[in-house]
Parts: sequence; structure tokens; C-alpha cells
Amino acid sequence: MKEIKKVWLIFICFSLLHGFVAALNCTSPTPESLLDALKKEVFTKKLLRPVKRFSDTLNVSLTMRVAGIIGVNEKEQTLTILIWQIMVWPIDGLSWDEKLCGTARVSVPRKELWIPDIYISQFMDEDESPKTFYVYLDSKGHAHDGKPVRVVSACRFNIYTFPFDVQNCTLTFGPYLHYAQDVRLVQINTAAEVLEDSRNVIYTRGEWELVDIQAVTNILELSEKNYSELRYYLILSRRPRLYIVNLIIPSVFLSILDLFSFLLPPQSVDRSAFKMTLILGYTVFLNMMSDLLPVTGNQTPLLNVLILVSFALMVVSLLETVFVMNIQHSSSQYSPVPHWLSVLVLRYIAVAVCLPPQKKSNRITVSLRPPTEEMNTNTISLKDLQSISAGGDTPPEKPPPGPVLDELRKLSRDLMAIRLQIDNHILGSKTSQEWHMIGIVIDRLLFGLYIVVLSVCFITIIALWFYKTETWKSQKP
Repeated sequence: MKEIKKVWLIFICFSLLHGFVAALNCTSPTPESLLDALKKEVFTKKLLRPVKRFSDTLNVSLTMRVAGIIGVNEKEQTLTILIWQIMVWPIDGLSWDEKLCGTARVSVPRKELWIPDIYISQFMDEDESPKTFYVYLDSKGHAHDGKPVRVVSACRFNIYTFPFDVQNCTLTFGPYLHYAQDVRLVQINTAAEVLEDSRNVIYTRGEWELVDIQAVTNILELSEKNYSELRYYLILSRRPRLYIVNLIIPSVFLSILDLFSFLLPPQSVDRSAFKMTLILGYTVFLNMMSDLLPVTGNQTPLLNVLILVSFALMVVSLLETVFVMNIQHSSSQYSPVPHWLSVLVLRYIAVAVCLPPQKKSNRITVSLRPPTEEMNTNTISLKDLQSISAGGDTPPEKPPPGPVLDELRKLSRDLMAIRLQIDNHILGSKTSQEWHMIGIVIDRLLFGLYIVVLSVCFITIIALWFYKTETWKSQKP
């Protein structure tokens, strides 16, 4: 009796298992037979979720592959990519025997099945994805839906480290209407597998590179109900070679060229003309390359700061050249150098900028007459003429006639004017020489400050580039 009961239980279990595995009965291994069974058991239930009871949760397995990175719009903060979206979900009552029906899978029109309403919450544009019309059904009772999706998603771009920036964009998959207790998303492949598959199928080799993909499942809790979500984090890195060659290297070369322009003599007009030409050329260069710079009101990239600093230093160096040239060429019109300024610049600052102090001249200026003595150039007395022409016991001669005396008076006035000009030149040359030396010291001082400021700015910007880039790469969502 016990043996009969055991055999009966085994027969019941086998019957139930056979009914679960082979819910569809095919009269022959032909497409027509399988189609008739599908119309009878599956297609008539396309208006409802394919579950046995309303309280059952439908598990929708989802994965994706990035097929191409089409473009990035920093101004509108959008990312355009092409992905392959793959969904798998069970259908209650869908299973058949492969031998009896003649196949392990069959493709059917999408309109004949209930399709999960999965969408991407970051979608920002009209769906222009290619349309697909068929879905695979397998003998185990699952539907396989794969389609390409052109995604224009919102993404918060951080371009502070442009062009060495790394962006983290999120794609959140979830049902548009169904609650979490009705439809739940399940991850098919791990994030590492999705990344490897994406790198194998991606066909774009443009400005952006897919660095990493991370995935997490989440439950979005709202006041009404909860929604199941599957989030993919796409880590994108910009390829900076284009910007290094076209923007950074030319800017650095122009800054170095402006730096070495200090080696030109400050009193030369060619130096100021060279700097003005350099500024004009840099302005034209920036105008031509403005399309390569990102346009956004959110942040100012470090590259823009580098360009601004380079341009500002060029303008400051031009102003410094104008200032020094003014001292060099107009020093004769200045008053004597104040003592405190002469001591500060020529004694202390000159030593600091490695300029030896100017040695005093050993020349002695001899004046032909005391400075307090005045001379009347209009009249020359007869006594003076006699004293000049008299010598020893020579008898006095008669005064020269009138025309000769006029010529002597004119010659005396010319000699007096020449002597006064020489005295003024000697006194003025000392003042001009001091101002000239002050201009040279100031030029050397500003040259050193230019080197320091340029080096500090470049080193700071490069350090911030590397620090921010490594920080973004190490961040985990």
C-alpha cells in the first residue's frame, strides 16, 4: 500500500512538473502549431501583466551596452549616446517542449505582448531611436526584448579641470507607471561585464572615452508609492590632445616669448612694438580658437584662467615697458632724483636684482671763471683789451677800429652761450644718468617679478589640474 502511494506521488509531481515546463501543447513540430498555441495561451493576455496573480511581482531583468558616445553639450548640460537596451521578463503560461514544437525560441511581433514601460528618467529630448518590431520568446517562458536607444540625457558637467575633466553621468532605468510591488528591475550583468561588452561594441573614437561603468539598484520612495530603479553611472574622460596642441602649447610659447622680450634694451622702441604685436597676435589667436573653449555659466575652467593670466601679464609687461621708456627718454625734463629714492633704488634694490652700483666718475670739470662772477657781454673796455694785448715793455697799441671791436663782442657772446650750454648739459647729464639707472633697475625688478608670477600661476594651475582630475577619478557614486 505504501509503495502504491509513493508511485502515485511521484506521478503527480512529474505531471505538475511536466505541466509547468510544457504549458503549450504543440500538435506537431511546425511553426503553425506553435503559433496556434501562442495565440490561444499568450496573445490573448497581452492587456495584463503576465503574472499568475495580481499580487505577484514581475521581475524584469535589464542590462545595457554603450554603443557610441555621440556628443556632449556643455552649455545645455546634455549627453547624447547610443545604447543597446536588453530586457528579459517571464510570462506566465509560456513554455513548450522543444522537441514537440520543433524550436527553442521564436520571434513574435511586439504588439502581441505586454511590454514593460521602462524609460530613462534623465531623458531630455524627443525619442529618435530606431524602432524594433519583434521580441524573442524562448521555451523556458521568457521574453527577450533588445533595441537600440538614442539617449539625450541631462548630465551635470564639471568643466573646472577642462580639458582634463572626467564626467560622471547617470542613466536611471525604471517603470514609468508601475509601482515596485508590481514591477521590479533586476540587474542581469555586473557593471564590469557591462563595461567590457561596451568597450567591445563601441564604435566611436571621438573626444570622449568611456572609462568606467557602475551600477546599483535602488527603490525610489515617494509620498504615493515606491518605484524600482536601476542606475548606471557612466564615467567619461575627455581626450585632451586636441586642446593641448591647439590651445595650451601656443599659449605657453607666447608667454615664454613675451618673457624673453625683456632681454631687449628697454630704451629701444622695437621692444614696445614687439610686445604690442605679440598682444595683437594673441588676441587673434584666441578669437580663432574660441570655438574650442566650453561655453557654460556654471563654472570657469582653469584653462580660461590660464589664458586670462597670460594675456594680463602681456598687458602688464607692455605697460612696464612704456613706463621705463618714459623714464629713459624724458629724464632730462625731470627734477633731480630725491635722495631717498636714489638710496632705495640704486643702493638696495639694485643689489637685490643683481645689478652692481654705478661707480662715480673720476673726471674733474674745470670752470674758466667763478660762477658768481658776471660778465657784461655787450661792452668790452679798452683797458681789458690793453691788458690782453700788452706784454712786458711793449708799448700800447692803438685800439682796433670799430668793425673789429664788433666782431670781438659777437665772438664773446657766442663763447659765453656755448659755456652756459655746456654747464647745463653737465648738470643735466648727472640727473639723466641717475634716472636712467633707476629705469634699468626697475626694469630688472619687474622682469624678476614677471618670472615669479608667471611660474607661480603656471605651477598652481597645473597642480590644480592634476589634483581635481585625480579627485574626480577617485570619487564613487
